[in-house]
Amino acid sequence: MCLIALAWGLHPRYPLALIANRDEFHGRPAAPAGPDPEHADVYGGRDLLQGGSWLMVSTRGRLAAVTNVRVGLNPENAPRSRGALVRGFVSGDASADAYLAALAAEAPDYGRFNLVVWDGTALAFASNHPHYVTHAINPGVHAMSNGAFDASWPKSMHATRALSSWLDNTTNDAPMLVELFDALADTTAAPDAALPDTGVGLEFERALSPPFVHGETYGTRCSSVVLVDTDAITFVERRFGPDALPLGETAALLPRL
Repeated sequence: MCLIALAWGLHPRYPLALIANRDEFHGRPAAPAGPDPEHADVYGGRDLLQGGSWLMVSTRGRLAAVTNVRVGLNPENAPRSRGALVRGFVSGDASADAYLAALAAEAPDYGRFNLVVWDGTALAFASNHPHYVTHAINPGVHAMSNGAFDASWPKSMHATRALSSWLDNTTNDAPMLVELFDALADTTAAPDAALPDTGVGLEFERALSPPFVHGETYGTRCSSVVLVDTDAITFVERRFGPDALPLGETAALLPRL
């Protein structure tokens, strides 16, 4: 994932709501959102190159999502894939605090990551760049992209505004997700003065600044909405190919066990 906005502890029906875009090279093989072949309670997309994931949930009341941390153009040289953190947490039984505490020793072995985990009760964040840090996530609307947690990047602020607006206007009726997917589909580049400096140069900062990254070889591969209530988890994923070619949608209503 390269853009995640989440609302925690704000809505009477959805104590946890998340919207996200995954940006990746279009040639990297991935499986659409679906049941995990090794864990019957786990649902999400899978990276077929390294075996991990960018966003997964469990019907036992668990969720994890990860982004990379962008630092210049030099490729990472890490022995472990950050996607393994998502699948490892969601398929396990450890609490959020226990999982992140145990991760501290081996965190430097993973590619640079921002990680969010929810164990059914607690929601927490961890990152291994520039050094390992972890903290509880307080109730509110938050965003995570390829920099610091809650950094005020234009795409992050756009996503949190859209999620806040949607929650303010959503009742206990069947949710309409058009507003959320419209926000994730926005390709408007940020003005230069608002761009972050992650060491990739102005041209790349511009190209990566919209919520939805449009590109032939690299871009937004999927947009996801996850809504957690007391009885079920709604998971909707829209997938895209090169130059934003629509590749399909998967929607699931997963009963919580």
